[in-house]
Amino acid sequence: MAQSSPTPLAVTLHQGSRVLEIGFSDGRSFRLPFELLRVYSPSAEVQGHGPGQEVLQSGKRAVQITDVVTVGHYAIQPTFSDGHSSGIFSWSYLYELGSRQQEFWDRYLARLAEAGVDRDAMMSAAPAGSCGHHH
Repeated sequence: MAQSSPTPLAVTLHQGSRVLEIGFSDGRSFRLPFELLRVYSPSAEVQGHGPGQEVLQSGKRAVQITDVVTVGHYAIQPTFSDGHSSGIFSWSYLYELGSRQQEFWDRYLARLAEAGVDRDAMMSAAPAGSCGHHH
């Protein structure tokens, strides 16, 4: 079993600072900002249905995680305050986000810059056929 990926011992939501704290069995602990989790949600709504299909997320700096459900023994499914709840984050994905957090942030900020999108810009209305969350 030595090869298995670390499992979380504790998951704590910090609503005030908007971070999800997760401690793993290998002794490492990560504080993942809700915004990072939201913009890297593994759901089809964010990732699209193939390479290059990712939907760039913005305006998520103040997003909250209002609820977290455990999925089996391998993942969590958070509900975000903007209504997004279809992302299922496996322990290994959370571990990767945590251990390479700066890399993920840099990539996100670079994608925003490339698209000429302000990080705080509200998402435009979703096209027909998508989940259609409106504010």
